[in-house]
Amino acid sequence: MFIRNGVTYEFHHMGIPTHEPRAGERYSAQFRMHTSDAECELMHVQYHRFEEGSALPELMRTVPHAAFKVSDLTKAIEGKTVLLGPYEPIDGFRVAVIRDGEAPVELIETTLTDEQIWGRAKSGTQASIYR
Repeated sequence: MFIRNGVTYEFHHMGIPTHEPRAGERYSAQFRMHTSDAECELMHVQYHRFEEGSALPELMRTVPHAAFKVSDLTKAIEGKTVLLGPYEPIDGFRVAVIRDGEAPVELIETTLTDEQIWGRAKSGTQASIYR
């Protein structure tokens, strides 16, 4: 965990673009993207596979990203190049993706526990991007 400009950042997960289909993928027609979760012990990893014609920025489709929970999403994106969002893919879970140098970084503001977040992601419950 660290603090920048009065915003607390806590590591949440890694996102890795892939071209390989994986078991348990969820599909987002909005982003033309398949998402699956890896079985890792030390951190959460999500794999993202993009279809031809996905409107997401190339940087997001080709470069792995770190994701951080932040104490104030509005303040965290202030003055940054925003690639996506802010939007709410899961109720109570606001997200924006910024460009930090040559890397995408996902920023998340939520009061949900990790169990609630990952449980909803896996089940698709209240996940508007996977409908």
